[in-house]
Amino acid sequence: MQEDEAPAVRVGTRTGARTGSKPLPHDHTQAILETTKRVAALLKGSGRPFALAGSVAAFAHGVPARFQHDTDFCVRREDADAVIEALQEGGVEMRDPAEDWLIKGRDDGEEIDLIFELARRPVSAELLDRSEVRSVDSVYMPVLAPTDLMDSRLAALTEHYCDFGDLLPMARVLRERIDWRRLDRAHRDSPLADAFLYLLERLDVIEPRTRHGQEEPAA
Repeated sequence: MQEDEAPAVRVGTRTGARTGSKPLPHDHTQAILETTKRVAALLKGSGRPFALAGSVAAFAHGVPARFQHDTDFCVRREDADAVIEALQEGGVEMRDPAEDWLIKGRDDGEEIDLIFELARRPVSAELLDRSEVRSVDSVYMPVLAPTDLMDSRLAALTEHYCDFGDLLPMARVLRERIDWRRLDRAHRDSPLADAFLYLLERLDVIEPRTRHGQEEPAA
């Protein structure tokens, strides 16, 4: 390498720009993936069931990466102590948030959410059994099934957070793998989720649904 040539920066390292005293990752997307892989390995070692959720789970199913500020995992509440111990032994900093439906962690600057309730329902063995083993940046781990993933995202819509722009790419990519009739039955009384499903109809992403008051055809 010539003397005036800058050294190559490896993707995922914490070198680069700073804001105040806090270093920023060179590639935040890759940094979240690295944390996801590390946490998944520790969760596997715990022997307790789990599944990747959130935007990283969508990425594992083929949706273009558009990560939020953390990586999410679903675990059963009864497994919380064993899972927390496994992560702490692996060097992950754990803490109790104000909410009672999750535990938060932090590893190498990245946030981790261990979720006990998804779509306002407790994480169950049945939910985790429906998960699919997918590759996440070349590391295989259980990932929420597409229908369960979309179900959780629709249930999270509120008047204060209603980002259809985040959901639309997921719906387009996963439309053939999602049980839309199940989601319609689950969310038809929720104005925001129902509005999104109606938008998908108008965009020809999904077939027209049975409207309210009409008899649903047999499967």
